[in-house]
Amino acid sequence: MKSLLVTFSFAILSTQALAEGPHHATSPYAQEAGRDIKSLSETDVDELMRGGGWGFAKPAELNRYPGPSHVLLMKDQLELTDDQLQRVRVIFDVMQARASREGMAFVETERALDAAFKSRTITESTLQDLVAKAETSRSRLRFIHLAAHLEVTQILSAEQIAAYGRHRGYSK
Repeated sequence: MKSLLVTFSFAILSTQALAEGPHHATSPYAQEAGRDIKSLSETDVDELMRGGGWGFAKPAELNRYPGPSHVLLMKDQLELTDDQLQRVRVIFDVMQARASREGMAFVETERALDAAFKSRTITESTLQDLVAKAETSRSRLRFIHLAAHLEVTQILSAEQIAAYGRHRGYSK
């Protein structure tokens, strides 16, 4: 009898949960409704506009291809030569300038996509064009950052790359 009561109580609670279900839950996106560009936070926009990495280079970074900004910050620990330091600075400056320009283009495309939805004027054709433009820009950004890691790795010695990994916490 006790087992039947437990089963019956569970069935009632389960039915109640299904009735209330996720259909009545607050969206996890609710706090993002006030954003200027719905798909990007202010932090995202700032990062993209200044040419920041935005996580694009993780495949390189986490597979022992050091990034130029971190190498510059760790120049003393890595014992960079003057030549290496100069070359990494050039790679960083070029990467940041290119990424900043492309980041601005990406942000503007996301802004246009958001505006088209906001104005309720978007069509399937416009949607396809804007998404393609945004993804092309995103692809360029990712390439810019990954290519910089590739370039820096060619400048550093195996010992410096190992030290970079240790200092970044990737290896012991």
